[in-house]
Amino acid sequence: MSKPRVLIVEDNVDNFELVRFLLERAGYQVLSAGNGIEGLDAAKREQPDLILMDLSMPELDGWNATARLKADEATRAIPVLALTAHTLPGDRKRAIDAGCDGYISKPINVASFDKLVATLLRQAKAGLQS
Repeated sequence: MSKPRVLIVEDNVDNFELVRFLLERAGYQVLSAGNGIEGLDAAKREQPDLILMDLSMPELDGWNATARLKADEATRAIPVLALTAHTLPGDRKRAIDAGCDGYISKPINVASFDKLVATLLRQAKAGLQS
């Protein structure tokens, strides 16, 4: 059985390295993109099992990148998890309204992060099979 592939769309190198480390330690194959435009291209090309999307990035922010992913038949079914420092009231709703399937605020809880990712992947696979 192959490792689940997770695309991290994140412009902050330190945040990317932490998330990459946690995912690889949990047995995931990690793909990367440094902004929303790169993320769209990588998602179409690689068809990952999950996308972790930062919401504040240059070039194309995560809200708009997610909306484009969900509007494109080629990438619509890929679950997108917002991974963001946006924690004001309404930010979660805005992320979900943009098409995100889940939301994790930064700083991430290192102890539970891989469990959250695994849960979202299970839910996405169950939804695709029904």
